[in-house]
Amino acid sequence: MEKKQGFFSALKDEVVRGLSPARSRAKSPARSASPISGLLRRRKHHVAAPEPLIARSGSLRPMGETLTPLMEGPDAEGCDGGGEGGKKEGWGHWMKGQLSRAPSSSSSAASSAYRRSDLRLLLGVMGAPLAPVHVSTADPLPHLSIKDTPIETSSAQYILQQYTAASGGQRLQSSIRNAYAMGKLKMVASEFETATKVMKNRYASRAAESGGFVLWQMTPDMWYVELAVGGSKVHAGCNGKLVWRHTPWLGAHAAKGPVRPLRRALQGLDPRTTASMFADARCIGEKKVNGEDCFILKLCADPQTLKARSEGPAEIIRHVLFGYFSQRTGLLVHMEDSHLTRIQSNGGDAVYWETTINSFLDDYRPVEGIMIAHSGRSVVTLFRFGEMAMSHTKTRMEEVWTIEEVAFNVPGLSMDCFIPPADIRCGSISETCELPQGDRGKTMAAAAHRLKVAALEKPHDNLDNIIWKVEV
Repeated sequence: MEKKQGFFSALKDEVVRGLSPARSRAKSPARSASPISGLLRRRKHHVAAPEPLIARSGSLRPMGETLTPLMEGPDAEGCDGGGEGGKKEGWGHWMKGQLSRAPSSSSSAASSAYRRSDLRLLLGVMGAPLAPVHVSTADPLPHLSIKDTPIETSSAQYILQQYTAASGGQRLQSSIRNAYAMGKLKMVASEFETATKVMKNRYASRAAESGGFVLWQMTPDMWYVELAVGGSKVHAGCNGKLVWRHTPWLGAHAAKGPVRPLRRALQGLDPRTTASMFADARCIGEKKVNGEDCFILKLCADPQTLKARSEGPAEIIRHVLFGYFSQRTGLLVHMEDSHLTRIQSNGGDAVYWETTINSFLDDYRPVEGIMIAHSGRSVVTLFRFGEMAMSHTKTRMEEVWTIEEVAFNVPGLSMDCFIPPADIRCGSISETCELPQGDRGKTMAAAAHRLKVAALEKPHDNLDNIIWKVEV
């Protein structure tokens, strides 16, 4: 317990000295260290008295029931000391290694290549997806109005007021200037389906990739996330005007369309942004989710936003977000969003990609009065159809996560922490760049931006040649 308190004391001191994601990106993002790495390196030598200046929440909780619990962190036998203190020290060393190590090499080149292909698909789709529309926490929530207001809209406003009250209240949420969260997660591609057969990964628990992430947020509308899984690292951030992402296979690039929140923050970590996201939603009914009666709010991205996010022959047709709010607690317990992209190559048939993400939020606990979901799981379906009637494919991926630490109003955090990388590429890239390489190559070949396409079309592992260790 003394080490845990020392960890947070070190966190406060490091932030005051200027610890920031921007400093970790001072050089090339591909080789930069994590903003938490320096903190963890000093942890052995910095054990301070308890300081209640930073709100925190932490517990080593088992992963969800969807995937069999494996080695979720350090080996218990490899910890420096016994008992709970040894486990926390081992977790710190393991987290430091996850966020700072370079991609590891494998003795088997073929096996490593296929594993990287799997991991690239997982990180490209689930690593740092964005919410459907632009929202700003600076905009006030609409006042509850019944007169001259459709019942679907007024009901949604009432549900959001209940959610705001249940998650801590508007006054308390407005006092939050910045926030920090750290968690661990596991990702796995669990199923692959074609028109003729379904292949399930019977060894999904063994193939699951473990990792961790850190998330920093600051009002208004700034955020930075760093996620490391299986030796690969993804950075993404927003300075309030530009959303960017860095991946090992595409480098640093700006995202298409307007500034949008990070979807991972909506998964029970940021109730204020979540309420703002559903401010223009409609209540479309009720449904029972995991035995819990819920109201359903539906939000659709407007045509202007969809057009801004489209590029060349790749057109985003729709993006819909559903929020399921518990009638008993008022909290968000389930979130589903789906976006459909049409790719029309020159002289070829149209190909459609539908990406659906279902997230279940659990284990709500108060942190300084703010209700935070400390665990959850997501199921992602990547569905490809078009061309010929029997040519569709469906890939199912899963992620489970737990939140280890949460802190609000961290001293010393400034706007400099959210500066985009210096080597960010001019122009922007749409979500189609994360689709499997074979089809994306056809799409990009027909795009008008030839220079940018030339930079993107580097040799990559072919994601269409995923090997599944399954029994059909």
